Amino acid sequence: MKTVWLHIVRAYVGLGLFFYYKKIKVVREQNIPKNKPILFVSNHQNALLDALLIGVTSGRFSYFLTRASVFKKPLVAKLLSGVNMLPVYRVRDGWSTISKNNSTFKTCTDKFKMNQAVALFPEGNHNLNRTVRPLSKGFVRIVFETLSTYPELDLQVVPIGLNYREATVFGDSVALYYGKPIPVKLFVSEFSNEEINVIKKTVQSKIKGLTTHVDPTRYDETIAKLNALNVDYLNPKSVNRCLKTNFEDCESKPKQTVNWIKQVFKVLLILNLFMPFVIWKYAIKPKIKELEFIGTFRFALVLTIVPFWILLLSVIVALNFGMLFGVAYLFSTLFIGLLSVKL
Repeated sequence: MKTVWLHIVRAYVGLGLFFYYKKIKVVREQNIPKNKPILFVSNHQNALLDALLIGVTSGRFSYFLTRASVFKKPLVAKLLSGVNMLPVYRVRDGWSTISKNNSTFKTCTDKFKMNQAVALFPEGNHNLNRTVRPLSKGFVRIVFETLSTYPELDLQVVPIGLNYREATVFGDSVALYYGKPIPVKLFVSEFSNEEINVIKKTVQSKIKGLTTHVDPTRYDETIAKLNALNVDYLNPKSVNRCLKTNFEDCESKPKQTVNWIKQVFKVLLILNLFMPFVIWKYAIKPKIKELEFIGTFRFALVLTIVPFWILLLSVIVALNFGMLFGVAYLFSTLFIGLLSVKL
């Protein structure tokens, strides 16, 4: 029954992402194994949207490690658990809570034993900067605990690079690069600190190759140059090559002109979604303190209030002008929304 529920959730979220993003590009360096335990590890830029995109595009139902603070309310905790979210506690949650991670890590080990998948963001926090931050050793601890319990388990770590063109914008484009699976058993024999560092450096290096990595010491200057060159952030390997050659080997994407047809459809969409737009503009967006959450809250609105509003207006039209007009209004509104994003 839970599998059916997860299929429904993934299909609904996938439909929402299709309407939310202009383009979702998925690149796999190698096929992701279907019958092996997988630990997905990714850079983390765009809050909950990162997890949703991986959940929809990876081809596996994953258990996501999520910061424990969002599990505080019982109803929210139940909903998150229902979509395979597991709480992970950090120092900021209090030293007394850290021991609770033992239960979460054991759950991960049990899932791996059943050839299931777990996903996490080893940077430990999110940031819109195009830089892969140092990885925490928490994911290596999960690897060690799994292999110490089941030494013969062929646990695979799959690095992921998330690449947004402009993450806070509605109708943005995103590219997910899935790297070659890493059989971590080859790196582990003594469960030593040296092996921890080797695994961390190996995985970080792989993620850096799958997303744009800008040196944080010269970040603003470098980003300004990349933007002036109009590089394609959906092609991180090209951007990284540009950086590696000190801006000598760079590819620019075609400059876009104002698409007036797209602008017309955007205005029509706002008119049709007047109430959700007002709620977003004046009730939700002003309260968002971190830019990384803009996309997440906007997408939550797309999944909840927007469908309800469209259905409500469709029913009103149907009651006043007939079922045919109600259905026509429903599909025309969806068509307008699609064109305002995809054009």
